[in-house]
Amino acid sequence: MPKIGVLALQGAFREHAEAFDALGADVVLIKHAEQFASIDAIVLPGGESTTQAKLLDTFAMRAPLADALAAGLGCFATCAGLILLATEVLDGRADQVPLGLLDVAVRRNGYGRQVMSFESALEIEGLHAPFTGVFIRAPRLVRVGDSVEVLARHDTHPVLVRRGRIWAAGFHPELADDLRLHQLFLHALTREDANP
Repeated sequence: MPKIGVLALQGAFREHAEAFDALGADVVLIKHAEQFASIDAIVLPGGESTTQAKLLDTFAMRAPLADALAAGLGCFATCAGLILLATEVLDGRADQVPLGLLDVAVRRNGYGRQVMSFESALEIEGLHAPFTGVFIRAPRLVRVGDSVEVLARHDTHPVLVRRGRIWAAGFHPELADDLRLHQLFLHALTREDANP
């Protein structure tokens, strides 16, 4: 079973840790860049993307994280994590610099403010029954590059994408009371590790 690190600087990291723990993964909360070397994949949780970006800089984790991901570290990013990975944030703050590791353009709060949060049944590639997507101040993907595979859409908009070992969702699977998407990610990691 892969060792899953959950970035524990801000946001819904506990819920992700609990989900992967329930699936039997070895889970560690990541608070220092030195920990990247000991994990097979990292979760970039939902939360507040500008705050998370600042904390990555404050704790000198930005460059080591980008290097680890570029070198093949698996990643499961949700909501704010998707914004952190993007190559382009259309409505970000002037000082908000994403990691630029996933060729997508994203609009923060693209589905509206907190009061416009919603749930939607999503057809996800690899799952046999709909998955409840929980959208809370969710980012909207407005462009997906050729290197990025779309795994699920809400209406016509991509909401779950993958490029190699990097997966990113515009919704919160950790809040859905359904472990199938976390399990799908784990299964993909173990399959890739068995067949490099």
